[in-house]
Amino acid sequence: MNFSNLSKVSMGDQKADLVFKNGKILDVFTNQIYEATLAVKDGYIVGIGDYEGNETIDLEGKTLVPGLMDAHLHLESTCVKPSELIATASLAGTTTFVVDPHEAANVSGAAGIQYILDQTENSTANVYVMMPSCVPATYLDDNGCTFDAKDMEKFLDNDRILGLGEVMDAFSVVHDVKDMHDKLNLFKDKVIDGHAPFLTEKQLNTYALAGIATDHEATSFEWAVEEMRRGIHVHIREGSAAHNLTDIVSGIIKNKISTENFSFCTDDKHIADIHANGHISNNVRMAIQLGLDPVEAIKMASINTAKCYGLKELGALAPGYQADILIVDNINDFNIEKVYFKGKLVEKDNIPACKPCPYELLHTVFKDPVSQDDFKLAIDGLSHVIELNKGQITTNDLELELEKCANFESGNGLVKVAAIERHKNTQMIGIGLAKGYDIVKGAVASSVSHDSHNIIVIGDNDRDIAMAVNEIIRVQGGYTLVDDGKIYETLPLPVMGLMSEECHEVVQSKLDYMIKRVHEKGVSRDIAPFVTLSFMALPVIPELRITPRGLVKCDDKGFRLI
Repeated sequence: MNFSNLSKVSMGDQKADLVFKNGKILDVFTNQIYEATLAVKDGYIVGIGDYEGNETIDLEGKTLVPGLMDAHLHLESTCVKPSELIATASLAGTTTFVVDPHEAANVSGAAGIQYILDQTENSTANVYVMMPSCVPATYLDDNGCTFDAKDMEKFLDNDRILGLGEVMDAFSVVHDVKDMHDKLNLFKDKVIDGHAPFLTEKQLNTYALAGIATDHEATSFEWAVEEMRRGIHVHIREGSAAHNLTDIVSGIIKNKISTENFSFCTDDKHIADIHANGHISNNVRMAIQLGLDPVEAIKMASINTAKCYGLKELGALAPGYQADILIVDNINDFNIEKVYFKGKLVEKDNIPACKPCPYELLHTVFKDPVSQDDFKLAIDGLSHVIELNKGQITTNDLELELEKCANFESGNGLVKVAAIERHKNTQMIGIGLAKGYDIVKGAVASSVSHDSHNIIVIGDNDRDIAMAVNEIIRVQGGYTLVDDGKIYETLPLPVMGLMSEECHEVVQSKLDYMIKRVHEKGVSRDIAPFVTLSFMALPVIPELRITPRGLVKCDDKGFRLI
C-alpha cells in the first residue's frame, strides 16, 4: 500500500478509481448498516464520505459487505485444479481462502505443496496456505511422502504461509512426541490449526496448552463451547459430507453466545455443490435462516476470520482495508449480485489461466491390477462394522455377530469396503464391512481417500469391486462407478490422483451423472457418495475406519488396528 498515493484521494485532492454511491455499508466494527459513499484507489478502500471517482457504481439502495473468507479448506478435495475452484468460489463471494494442502503433501510431499502455491499465485482472490502438519496423518497410514519440520523450513519465508495446518495427530501433541513438537515450535509465533473431535477434558486442556489456536471438527454446539472455553477459535464447517452448521449456530442463538470466536469454513466441498448452493455464502444464508443476526453471520464470514489469522487488511469496509467487496440486494436474503477483488469486478472472462501440471504429479498411482480373489473376506462370528452417520463424516464401530462364512459379499444391509495401497505397490489391501451405504449390484471406487489417498472401494460383490479398482489404476486416479459388471462412468483425476485437468463444467457434469446413478442404485440421498467414501479411510476421525492395514479404531485412547 502506497500511503502517499492513497492519501491524496482520501483527502479529496484526487479522484478515486472507483466510487460506490447511493447504497449502504455494513460496518463490522459497530454492527451498523448505514448510508454512505465508499471510495477505492489502487485496490484499497481510501475513504467513506463525499468522493468522486473515475468510475461510479450506483448501488440503487443495495448494500456493500466485506468479501467472504473460508477459514479452512482443502482445494484438492473439490476435484478440480486450484484455479478452477478459486474461480468458481470467488464468483460466489469468497475472496479469501485459508488452505491446507495436506492432501497434495500426502501424495507428493513438498512438490505437492509447491504445486498449490504456484497454481494460486495469481488468483482472483487472496489464497493463503497453512503448512501441513501431519504427513502422514498417523503412524498407521501408508501414504506417498513423509514431511517433517526440517522439510517445512524452506517455506517459512513465503508471505502466504500463515502457520501450521490442522494438527490431526492430537495424541502426539498431548504425549509430547518430539517430532510433533518440533513442528509446533517452528510455528510458535504463527497460527496453529487444530483437529480435535474426540479428546477427553484433560487431553483438550493439554492440546490448547500446546498452542493450538483453532479447530473445525466440532460437530455439536456442546463441543464447540468446550473448545472456546479453552481459547480455541471454532471454525463452523458446512461441506459436502460434514454438516455441522445447524447444530452449532442453533446453539449459539439459543444460548446467546458471542460469535466473536466463530468463523465459517467448508473443509471439503465438491465443485458441484458450490455451483448448486454457493460456497461460504451458503454458510451465511443458512445461519441467517436459522435466526442468527445477519450482521453477526457476515462477521463470522469476514472480520472474525481475518482477526484469527492476523490478516490486518482484510475483513472490513474501512480505510486501509483491501477492496474486497460484495454487492448484495439485501442482507436477509444475502443474494450476491457482484463481487470485487482488490477493487476489480470478478467475472468469468478475467479468471487467470492455470499453469501446466508437472509430469511427475500426473503419474502417482503405482499399483498392479487386482483380481476379485483379492477381496475375499472370511467371517467367523463377532465382526466390527463401519456404520455411517448420515450428514456427518464420523462413523460408529458397530459390533455384530455374523454367521461364519469363507467369503462375505453382501447381506443384512452390509456391503464390503476395502483400502488398497497405491503409492509403493506394497500389495497391502485392508478389507472390512460397512453399513449405511446401500449400493446394489455395483461398486464405487476412488483414489481420493483421506488423508493418505490410497484407493478405496465399496460394493456388494467382489467382481464389481475388483473392476472398479482396476479402472482407477488404469486412469491414474479418479472416481468410478461399476454398474452390474460394467463401467458406468469414470471421472479421471490424474493430478496426484486428486484433481482433474478438465474445466469445472466437465467435472460437475460427470459428477452429477455419477452421483445420480449411485443414488438410483440404493445409496441414500442423505449421503454424498464420493465424499463420504473418501472419509471412510481417515483414521483420525472417530470411530472406525478402513486402511490398507485393516480396520482402525479411533477414540480417546488413540489410533489402533482391531
